[in-house]
Amino acid sequence: MSAQRSTAARPLPRTARPAPAPRPSLTALPGGASERALRSRLELVRAPLQARSKIPFLVVCMSILGAALLCALLVNTSMARNSYEMSELRREVSRVAQDTQGLQAQVREKQATLADQARGIGMVAAEDPAMVRLSDGAVLGGAQEEAGQ
Repeated sequence: MSAQRSTAARPLPRTARPAPAPRPSLTALPGGASERALRSRLELVRAPLQARSKIPFLVVCMSILGAALLCALLVNTSMARNSYEMSELRREVSRVAQDTQGLQAQVREKQATLADQARGIGMVAAEDPAMVRLSDGAVLGGAQEEAGQ
């Protein structure tokens, strides 16, 4: 079995290949186009133009790329600055909301105790309140009606 493995792994000997036959040379066939007729169909062709330098194109591409990167940097910077301002404003709004809630709680506490404090110092609730308009001194409300009678 080991003998079979060793022969299978060895490459087989190559046989010698015959050398290729030389190609025949090309010759014009009789009755073909004459050399003069062939030349009359040929036209002169301009030489290709000198290749342009690629440096201006590369400079334009690099400047566009640089401008795009600069714009992206500016937009990113302004967005970061606006984000910091927005977070600061949110903190300020939450502080103002807390202050407002605290002041409203104080007003509710004072309203509840106001009537008791007024009675404590001898005040009496008015049954028919009247108001005075300061711009012209007119009396509005119940006191004016009593004065008119």
